Amino acid sequence: MMNTEIFPDIEQLLDKKHWDRLKKIWAETKPEDIAEILIGIHQKYVVVAFRLIPKEKAAEVFSELDPSQQEFILTHIVDKQIRELLEELSPDDRTSVFEELPEQLTQRLLNLLPAEDRKEALGLLGYPENSVGRIMTPDYVVVKPYWSVERAIKHIKKIGEDAETINVIYVEDDQLKLVDDIPIRRFLLAEPKQLVADLMDHDFVYIHSLEDQEDAYKMIKKYDVNVLPVIGEEGVLIGIVTVDDILDVIEEETTEDFQKSSAIVPIEEKYYTASSLTLYKKRIGWLFILLLTDFFSSSIIAHFQNSLKEVIALAFFIPILIDSGGNIAAQASTLVVRALATGSLSVRKWFSVMKKELLIGLLIGLTLGITLYVRGFFWRGGPTVGMVVALSMVAISLWANLLGSLLPILLTKFKLDPAVISSPLLTTVVDSTGLLIYFTLADYIFHL
Repeated sequence: MMNTEIFPDIEQLLDKKHWDRLKKIWAETKPEDIAEILIGIHQKYVVVAFRLIPKEKAAEVFSELDPSQQEFILTHIVDKQIRELLEELSPDDRTSVFEELPEQLTQRLLNLLPAEDRKEALGLLGYPENSVGRIMTPDYVVVKPYWSVERAIKHIKKIGEDAETINVIYVEDDQLKLVDDIPIRRFLLAEPKQLVADLMDHDFVYIHSLEDQEDAYKMIKKYDVNVLPVIGEEGVLIGIVTVDDILDVIEEETTEDFQKSSAIVPIEEKYYTASSLTLYKKRIGWLFILLLTDFFSSSIIAHFQNSLKEVIALAFFIPILIDSGGNIAAQASTLVVRALATGSLSVRKWFSVMKKELLIGLLIGLTLGITLYVRGFFWRGGPTVGMVVALSMVAISLWANLLGSLLPILLTKFKLDPAVISSPLLTTVVDSTGLLIYFTLADYIFHL
């Protein structure tokens, strides 16, 4: 197995034009490892290195590359090579490539495909973005219920080589509607003269082509299957979605959620292929918004400057209170966002969440508040400052816990991505409101 330590050696082989040696290396290397190497070498070597990959591996390697690298290769190889490459790609991988490319390049590539493949590609691209239709493949095996097992097996052998999978065989009626799915094991163990209908149990799951890709993931996980049949408007079988397609989607979604949770606009390419300018643009927007939000915190402190002059010890606890509030909110938000994403929590259970988080917030607030009371009593300010800080900690804990847990549910209710409630944004909001709670309590207790 190859690894990234050989990058300099690959580049050296290319510099010295040792094509035969590199072809031999590619022949002995797995497609996933070749893709990793291509991502790591200098861009000037990528096209030459890709051309030396054996034809039977090229499509697999290409499907593992980032969209930016795929575009670079497609714009630097001749039409004949592009046509061969696209024809070798599976329909779902081909669709994935097309939807990431600029429109003009996509049109050029579509024109290079044979009429049948072009029609198939346009059909998949016609589905809404992030729908199951975009990632399904029409390469599956289907039989009729009135066929004999012997005839069905002959059919499977005939077209099975081009199918995405033959672990599951689909049964459709004369109106092309899906009526069952049968594991290949049943065919192999059945008597040749038995009918396919004898093997059917009519117990199967399916998904609609317009459903969200994340729904496909949830169904695959719930029913513990490796492939899902996809149906159209009238129950007609039009494709299948395999677990490897779903895993790619989930990886992209998880990466996007992590980026959103850190106040970063989602990046379509991998970190090491993204330019510094691209990363700057993806980060600066939210940072600028957070900076403006922080002005509110400074305004609150300025508004209560007389309180700070009267009881200077209040200033010593500001960092502790706002940091604790932000951490509490981030914890609650993370738990709820993840629960919503995995389906273990629904929007309808918001009241139960509120009751639970109020109790948790109170327990957290009391635990931290008692600690701060002791700290204030013996370290700075005496018992009154200790009481102000302790009560503020309880109030901030309750508020932060509620805000962190209910905001993601509210966003989900309005069909928005709960990951938008990023930790930095949530922390900034809790900082400002926490300061307001702290100084309001201090003014009331000290009669300032």
